[in-house]
Formats: sequence, structure tokens, C-alpha cells
Amino acid sequence: MAQFDRSAQDVGNLVLLEHVNVTQPDQRLATLFYVVALGGTRDPYIMVGVDNMWVNFGRTQLHLPTREPQLLRGTVGFVVPDLAALRARLQKVAPALEKTKFSWRESEGVIEATCPWGNRFRCHASAPEFGATQLALAYVEFDVPPGTAEGIARFYREVLQAPARAAQGRARVSVGGAQELRFCETRAPLPAYDGHHVAVYIADFSRPYRWLRERALITMETGEHEWRFQKIVDPGSGAPLFEIEHEVRSLRHPLYARPLVNRNPAITNTAYAPGQESFRGTY
Repeated sequence: MAQFDRSAQDVGNLVLLEHVNVTQPDQRLATLFYVVALGGTRDPYIMVGVDNMWVNFGRTQLHLPTREPQLLRGTVGFVVPDLAALRARLQKVAPALEKTKFSWRESEGVIEATCPWGNRFRCHASAPEFGATQLALAYVEFDVPPGTAEGIARFYREVLQAPARAAQGRARVSVGGAQELRFCETRAPLPAYDGHHVAVYIADFSRPYRWLRERALITMETGEHEWRFQKIVDPGSGAPLFEIEHEVRSLRHPLYARPLVNRNPAITNTAYAPGQESFRGTY
């Protein structure tokens, strides 16, 4: 009989990193960068007005409310199906974004791009470390103060019950099958936290909530399916380590596992193939 390491299939309590939310002031420029260049798909059902836009990448999203821009203190990592096609799209939008903070470069098998307001993205081709997906929000990598990585890993292990490890100034927290929250220590000055957030789905919804509420760390009681917290603290001493709002949702949330529309960005009116409008890869 075949023998397997069954622990290799353990997921932990964080099931899905569903979205990153950063505000931006101009939907036209946001469309050029996130949809035309990065290849995302604007959600056709929810947030279709001018006050917000949701952009789908596989089973995950970026949320982009229309307000003064926020700057994520770190880098968002994506898996995309075709780096060569991404390169061509970035080249195409560059003239329209030349008076913004937009930039991009390719190195060591990844493409790094900066949005018109300075948020950083790192795009990878599909690889075993990202599971089977070919299109997804794979990780968020935060810049954090020196000496905080070990405590951050303990916080996620002990409070949120997620597999987490730290070494050499870097903490990595497993989310679901192949996503991660990453925390990288830096001595560079960090800008003040401006309210951007990440959203996660969590299996054991109540136990972390009780721990955080007992310490007055819950910042929002959104509804029966969602609560939020903002401060990551050392679980032993309570010392603050880093600040990033977590929108925490239960698996009973109505939006959990909602099917998302994803297009094939290679299809245009002049390069049309019947039946190929939808993304055909693996989410």
C-alpha cells in the first residue's frame, strides 16, 4: 500500500486570501493598468459604478474604491498565465501612463510593475510553489520593521491558527493550498499606515475573534459573517508589531466561493476566436 505524508495536505485556519483593497482616484487610469495591462477582469455584477471597482484575477480580486490613493507597504504577488503577453500589454499602455508613477521591468523570470499611484506588483508564471493555479493573487509581501518577523509568525500561529514560520528576518504565513502572507524586515523608513486592507476567509471564525476582542483589538463588527482587526501584536507581551487591517470573513459569508468572471485578454475584435473569450486556464 502506498504511503503518503498526510500532513503535507494540511491547510490551516486561513482558507483564502480573497482580495487586497487600495483606494485610487481615477477609474480610467486604474482600468488601463489593472485590466488592460495586468489582464484582470472588471467584475460585471458588483461595484460597477464610478465609486468603486472590483477586478477579478481567478478566484481572487483587487478592490479599488475611488478616493485619494492608498499605498500598500510592500508588494502584491500575482500568478499570470503568460509573461510574454503581459510584457506586450505593459508596453502598449506605457504611453498613456507616462505622466504617472507607472513603471515596469523584467528580471529573473518575473515582471515587476508599479501602478499609476506607486503600488508595487510582482507577476510570476505558474510554478509548483503556487499550486496548480495559472491566474491568482498568490501573496502579499509586507515591509515590516526590524525585529518583528518572529513575533508576527507567532501571532498567526497562536492567534489565527495558521501555519507560519520565520527565519532571517522573513515571516511566511500559509493561506489555503498555495497562497501566503509574507513579512520582510527592512531598515528603510515605512510610510504611515493609510487604511488599505486584505480580506481572508477563516474556518474557525470565533476563537481568534474572542482572543482579539478580549484585548480590545477588534476594530469593526461588520456583521454576523465578518469582523476586522488592524494591529498584529506579540501574542505573549502584547507589543504592537505591524498594522494592516484584516477583513476576516467566515465560510458562511454569502460571497465565499462566488464564481468570478475571468476573460481571455488575448481575444480582441481583430483577433477573435469563437468560444475563446473566457479564461481557459486553472484558477
